[in-house]
Amino acid sequence: MAKYFAEESRTFSEYLLVPNLTTEKNTPNQVDLSTPICKYKKGKEEPKLKINIPMVSAVMQAVSDSGMAIALARCGGLSFVFQSQSIESQCDMIRKVKKYKAGIVASDANVSPDSTLEDVIRLKEELGHGTAAVTEDGTADGKLVGIVTTRDYRVSRMAPDLKVKEFMTPIDKLVTAPEGTTLKEANDIIWDNKINQLPIITKEGKLVGFVFRKDYEYHKANPLELLDKDKKLIVGAGINTHDYETRVPALIEAGADVLCLDSSDGFSVWQEKALKWIKERYPDAIVGAGNEVDAEGFNFLAKCGADFIKIGVGGGSICITREQKGIGMGQASAVQMVAKARDEWFEKTGEYIPICSDGGIVHDYHMALALAMGADFMMLGRYFARFDESPTRKLIVNGSYVKEYWGEGSNRARSWTRYEENGNGKGKMAFEEGVDSYVPYAGPIREGLETSLAKVKATMCSCGSSSIEEFQEKARLVVVSSTSIIEGGAHDVIQKENDRTAR
Repeated sequence: MAKYFAEESRTFSEYLLVPNLTTEKNTPNQVDLSTPICKYKKGKEEPKLKINIPMVSAVMQAVSDSGMAIALARCGGLSFVFQSQSIESQCDMIRKVKKYKAGIVASDANVSPDSTLEDVIRLKEELGHGTAAVTEDGTADGKLVGIVTTRDYRVSRMAPDLKVKEFMTPIDKLVTAPEGTTLKEANDIIWDNKINQLPIITKEGKLVGFVFRKDYEYHKANPLELLDKDKKLIVGAGINTHDYETRVPALIEAGADVLCLDSSDGFSVWQEKALKWIKERYPDAIVGAGNEVDAEGFNFLAKCGADFIKIGVGGGSICITREQKGIGMGQASAVQMVAKARDEWFEKTGEYIPICSDGGIVHDYHMALALAMGADFMMLGRYFARFDESPTRKLIVNGSYVKEYWGEGSNRARSWTRYEENGNGKGKMAFEEGVDSYVPYAGPIREGLETSLAKVKATMCSCGSSSIEEFQEKARLVVVSSTSIIEGGAHDVIQKENDRTAR
């Protein structure tokens, strides 16, 4: 006989938080939103990796490319670059993120003195930046003889075949620093000499890399930047249960810091096999898995070695899994069930496995509810798809700006690696589990995140909490009736038109 759950399947909109005593410690500027993203012995050690805000972007074509990964990491979050593309293409995106921010950047634009202006322009178009190192042999670690920046040439007044040695800034006119110079020392040299880039060279004059003024300024403007030990942005990558034996080694080689199995249903032997294969060969790799909606699913993936576990089946705004297959769970109920299982696992083993709420976030206050119910962080698709930094087109539809947004289970995405169920790897989708849609355009990511996180912090303060862990311990929640939901918004008045926008 089928098993029936006693609890109803509930969504975030069916709950409200009840305020606690707010103290002098509970002000927004004192709230710490950092959170672990991999399992660890809580109380005995620090997690190997934490993110500075509890938000990661979804493993989706319409959301997470290198542009979103850079923008979100600079704000303290993490992106999982989508896996429904070739391994080479995904690795290129990972490398682009890792090159974007670093203390000493290995030169990726290199020419020789006999290269031409045309070569320089081509490199600029390919790489998106205007500084090229001029080395004797045109390699990244050759003997430095000069540099070329956009200040050294004017395309309209110079011949394309003009040799680089004719217009470069030679090394005797450059300020350089020896190998071993610290990042702080390098930045002091840059400021003292009013220069934009500082070449670091060996005793033999060979190029080690550059330190750029803009990196210092970027970090000061982005204090929550998520950086690795080499001061490079941290980035995640989605993987699947079909080609992981070739994709995972390539992604790790490219520099991916975190991996995440991307599936509509993680309660499968396929994820078990993938996790065990990865952990046997790359024991230090951080690998998340999912998605799950209850204790059984959580315990299964915990035993398989998952570093974090994603929660949610069918709750995404573009997901129609529940409609098509009749499986899933209301996101609020799923978070509560899995959080309870996570805590029981910790009590039994001493191992704390972070959980990620994936889907079901419609309003900003839903974020606070997800955290209060036990989620350590959230994966968001629709939310991030609205911003400038997502990879989709911005259009005008019915007089309003929108951005395209489609599910990985839609025919447009054709992500059979996520939805194929028969395990034969033949790349077929029998039916769609996602839709193709538009979302209201929301401008730059920084402004949107600042507003959303301000609301989360304010909610936490009202609940007497200044950290996510404290929030989860102190949170008090109540189920709301349909009429109570109506009462919660503006009602029984004629509202004036203003610039308030729904989220």
